[in-house]
Amino acid sequence: MARFDEMHQAAIDWAADHLSSPLRSVEPLAGGMTSTMLALTTLDGEEAVLRLITREPWRRHGADLARRERAAMVTLAAGPVPAPRSLALDADGSTTGVSAHLMTRVPGRPTDEVDEGTVDQMAALLGTIHQHRPPEPFRPFQSWAWEAKWVVPPWTRHPQAWRAAFSILAGPAPSFRPTFLHRDYGHRNLLWTGGLVTGVVDWVETSTGPVWLDAAHAATNLVVGHDASWARAFLTAYAALTDEPLADYWLVMDAVGFLPPPGQEPMFADPAALARLDDWVARIVG
Repeated sequence: MARFDEMHQAAIDWAADHLSSPLRSVEPLAGGMTSTMLALTTLDGEEAVLRLITREPWRRHGADLARRERAAMVTLAAGPVPAPRSLALDADGSTTGVSAHLMTRVPGRPTDEVDEGTVDQMAALLGTIHQHRPPEPFRPFQSWAWEAKWVVPPWTRHPQAWRAAFSILAGPAPSFRPTFLHRDYGHRNLLWTGGLVTGVVDWVETSTGPVWLDAAHAATNLVVGHDASWARAFLTAYAALTDEPLADYWLVMDAVGFLPPPGQEPMFADPAALARLDDWVARIVG
């Protein structure tokens, strides 16, 4: 097996010590805003994923993120949610050099195809996640729509809509029933096999909070990556599974969270995706 990268070799060696046989291959995995993700395969065919939290600003919080992901996987291990199992943790990076989490590799691949079956499965699985009751609650959710982001974006065609969104967030939050959240739920973090969801990944932001914030994040991602019609279909499907009333406040919070902090580049720059987000905000507050 070729050495993958000298700067990650200590972490790869650490991970290999927790697997059933020597490594046959190490390959990078696509995606992962916070981390370097490596797919490991042993000589006897065991497959695992190594998360190395290498990217700022997440690296400085890497220990908490890695511990939270492991805790989520441990509490989900005996249930119906198809999450990876945690195999080993070096949260402080004392051996690996950066916060590291080794987990099983769940089957499936991300999909770029969205249809009615996709959004129905997404809604049903989110309902299953929200039914989980961990022995101890996870941390309260954090808003990603920080007040510093409340700046009308220069590319908008609906400046008044963004001002209205900021005004909504300046007001009181609706009451909600505290619930177990994935907190970064969306099609990007689902793996599919034969048209079925076979894996839910990226549990570093697991939190306790309003169910509609999880649903809102999935909807915004569908807007940005695909089309608002699929976001609306997803929200309709999820609404049939919960008795918690939808409050636009959570849709607004998530959409505003996609704006960059002052002085930083946006998460994406595709004009069509920005236009879809722009129209989504106008629709929510209109």
